[in-house]
Amino acid sequence: MIEELKRKLGEEAERLQYELNVTLPSEIRKAVELGDLRENSEYKAALERQQFVQARLGQLRSRLSKLSSIDITQIPPDKVGLGSRVVVKDTKSGEREVYHLVFGDALEFQEGHVTMASPIGRALLGKSVGEEIVLRLPTITRKLKVMELQTIHDDVATS
Repeated sequence: MIEELKRKLGEEAERLQYELNVTLPSEIRKAVELGDLRENSEYKAALERQQFVQARLGQLRSRLSKLSSIDITQIPPDKVGLGSRVVVKDTKSGEREVYHLVFGDALEFQEGHVTMASPIGRALLGKSVGEEIVLRLPTITRKLKVMELQTIHDDVATS
């Protein structure tokens, strides 16, 4: 999970770096050749894109740095943590729900993905199979029981 995210972020960073170093300077040069820069929309658009790309590269580098500092040996193998897939049962309705704990700024959220900073993510962190959780939301309080747990360690073992 972590390695795949690093790869995706690295690929995006490479594409943006190429755009910043090759594509945008060429576009800016062409726009300058058109003349008066005060009324040159191509020039303004290229500069805005350049600023956006620089900001996004900064975000990506920061994110890659944080990912590199994660030590999965510090994540307990038997408790809910980063990368866990958790099946919970609502004790009132009996409904089962599946959650995957992901990073707060994951690139692609899919059905059932929750961040560790979300209310459900905070409630689940550190719980084991069989434990009950009280989830207090603005409109309701829910009681959930952890039925199944697959941690990031299980994902690494099956990869």
